[in-house]
Amino acid sequence: MIRSFQHRIQSRLHTLSQQAERNRIGRWLMDVCRIFWGLAKIMIPILLVVRMIELLGWINALGNAISPIMIWVGLPGEMGLVWVTAIFSNLYTAMAIFYQLGGMDQLSVAQVSVLCSMMLISHGLPIEAAIAKAVGARLRFTLVLRIGGAMLLGFLLHHYYDAFALLQTPINTAWIPENSDASWSSWFLLQGQTFVAAFVIIAALTLTIRVLNYLGIEKAIHFLLSPLLRLLGIGAKASNIIVVGLTLGLSFGGSILIREAKTGHIDNQDVFLTMAFLGLCHSLIEDTLLMLLLGADLFSILWVRLVFAIVIIVALARLLPLLSSRKYAWLYQPPSTPPLSNKELV
Repeated sequence: MIRSFQHRIQSRLHTLSQQAERNRIGRWLMDVCRIFWGLAKIMIPILLVVRMIELLGWINALGNAISPIMIWVGLPGEMGLVWVTAIFSNLYTAMAIFYQLGGMDQLSVAQVSVLCSMMLISHGLPIEAAIAKAVGARLRFTLVLRIGGAMLLGFLLHHYYDAFALLQTPINTAWIPENSDASWSSWFLLQGQTFVAAFVIIAALTLTIRVLNYLGIEKAIHFLLSPLLRLLGIGAKASNIIVVGLTLGLSFGGSILIREAKTGHIDNQDVFLTMAFLGLCHSLIEDTLLMLLLGADLFSILWVRLVFAIVIIVALARLLPLLSSRKYAWLYQPPSTPPLSNKELV
């Protein structure tokens, strides 16, 4: 009986999808639903796992464990908890922890700029690493790129500020977050709002791309971004995704990139380099504004981060042709291609 019911539901959904594909609005809505469902399948289990990690107190334990590492970037050890919170959760939660630990009273502008730069590169890693994996980027590569990149940028900024005695004044914060409700009902409400917002944004993005394509403006965007894309070694077809990722974030840019990777509209190497670039530099508007509220230096968290991402991806693009197919497979495996076995990789 249950199988019969499932069969009727699947048959009905298939009929509805066929009817929707017959007109432009229907095809657009189906496209939105496919992209949103692909993103939701990744986000829901990751969000639940991260929630359990938070409740078990593992984030606090890890933050305390890495406190000695923070000395390498010129930060107090307790700021490790802020960074780990950003990695496993989001910037808002990390900002709340920052205030709880008294970061605004003990850090200089240089120090908070270092911390914010590291948070901007590595925040939301569980979900964003899963999105990167869905387009073929290996988890090991994403972790090294995001966490290693954050530590490298923090290290470079710290020694630059220290060598030239820059931004050593106390920070002046512009915002203090309210205490958040840690209950399950509040958490489910917040995630529900997030998914509704994600659906609306994806719908707006896909509609905008279709309108731009219809008006021919998409070609102008490709032309304007072509110098940067050539420098990065990325084809022009990825320009729309880079614009989305740079402005709205990796989750939305990545959700569209997942579809493109599976359909084969964008070259595999372009998919890989685009995801790597957005991993280091995304959501330049919202995330940058949030870090400015903590008192960070705008030049450091925006322009230095952008230049740092460009330099890393340019170096990566030049390195890829030198790698053998086996070594390349350790970094990236196209979604449509079955992964190599362990014997083949040895």
